[in-house]
Amino acid sequence: MTQRLKRYLVVIPPFAWLLLFFLIPFFVVFQVSLADLRLQRPPFTSIFEWDGWWPTNFTGDLENYWFLLEDSLYINSYLNSLKTAFFSSLVCLAVGYPIAYVIARASPNWRNTLLLLVILPFWTSSLLRIYALIGMYSTNGFINTTLMKIGIISEPLQMMNTDFAVYSAIVITYLPLMILPLYATLQKLDEDLLEASSDLGASPFKSFWQVTLPLSAPGIIAGCLLVFIPAVGEYVIPALMGGPGQLMIGKTLWTEYFNNRDWPLASSVAMIMLAVLVIPMMWLRNAQSVRD
Repeated sequence: MTQRLKRYLVVIPPFAWLLLFFLIPFFVVFQVSLADLRLQRPPFTSIFEWDGWWPTNFTGDLENYWFLLEDSLYINSYLNSLKTAFFSSLVCLAVGYPIAYVIARASPNWRNTLLLLVILPFWTSSLLRIYALIGMYSTNGFINTTLMKIGIISEPLQMMNTDFAVYSAIVITYLPLMILPLYATLQKLDEDLLEASSDLGASPFKSFWQVTLPLSAPGIIAGCLLVFIPAVGEYVIPALMGGPGQLMIGKTLWTEYFNNRDWPLASSVAMIMLAVLVIPMMWLRNAQSVRD
């Protein structure tokens, strides 16, 4: 077996996987986004006029995209999703970095145990964890009951259907995705660099700021992307724990697909959301390539 054939056998399976589960669905959704709504099955028109087996005239248009750009509801949904994902990523970074740093500097005997505690939430369904938070945040939940018994508050706090509930649930759900890449990067750092920095007179804070933090940038970027990307399209947490003001694009997308049955408009929402996520990722990858 030649070397070239071996390379092809290695490359073909992932390309086939991407073709089957990403590119083909992507083009189907893009095609639907160019169609018009109709009250039939399927609930959208064809974007071509057909002469037997052959397409003749292209009838698709960009009306759905223009509608999204003109309607403040969808613009606010995108902006609110980006804002929620951005600040959730920052909070996850602020909480996850010290945890990852402690695990990376822990003794080998403790390291595996600490990593197990980080991964442990993934052993249960995220939906169960969200319902557990609902039970804690409700007016008769554990937090309000405890605070009222010890006399800190006289009436229940309103935690459900607030920004606090949405942000805290996203942070708790996605925090392990921030910790793991940070740990992988920090664990590989050469401690001799910190010793050299200390020998040159740098304080521990200065060594961290000028040595540890820059070298851990790949883990920071990977962790932020792993949190930011799913948080933008999050549906379950805003639907269960957010109020009417927590309008996010995942919830809007669900409403258009399953309640309004407007598949072309929903496909346009999905395509713009994909562009919002892919374009910054491509720019970041190119920037890293130039820096390297």
